[in-house]
Amino acid sequence: MTPAIELLRSLGIAHVIEEYDHDPAHPSYGDEVIEVLGLDPDSVFKTLMVTLDDGSHAIGVVPVAARLDLKAIASAAGAKRATMADPDVAERRSGYVVGGISPFGQKRPCPTFVDEWATALEVVYCSGGRRGLEVGVAPRAFVEALDATFAPIATW
Repeated sequence: MTPAIELLRSLGIAHVIEEYDHDPAHPSYGDEVIEVLGLDPDSVFKTLMVTLDDGSHAIGVVPVAARLDLKAIASAAGAKRATMADPDVAERRSGYVVGGISPFGQKRPCPTFVDEWATALEVVYCSGGRRGLEVGVAPRAFVEALDATFAPIATW
């Protein structure tokens, strides 16, 4: 299992594992999850890493159909500015590959912000730590496992 699944299990957090055969030719990881698993698009979230103006990093978890609002995540993190982290940096810091970066079980955890839309859902799906592996959790799992903050960080 992945570090993400191991973390959820070790904390006793209820979760559902959904696996599928990842197609490397598919143009969008998130859209592939929705299409292959038949999940509600509003419940599938992506994990994005940003670099804050002081050089530290943060994680934003937003619906696949939305974009991460860089000004909003900077504000939520108490910073003036945020930029998308270089994919190589995101992979090294998280311990996962792009398209399989989970907010759970990262090698070097950093502050995590989940779009407030998640609180309207019973189950939120995000990467389970590798391409082809999704994990479904109740929104409170982000707080329990990561001390995450819910904030309006997505733009539609």
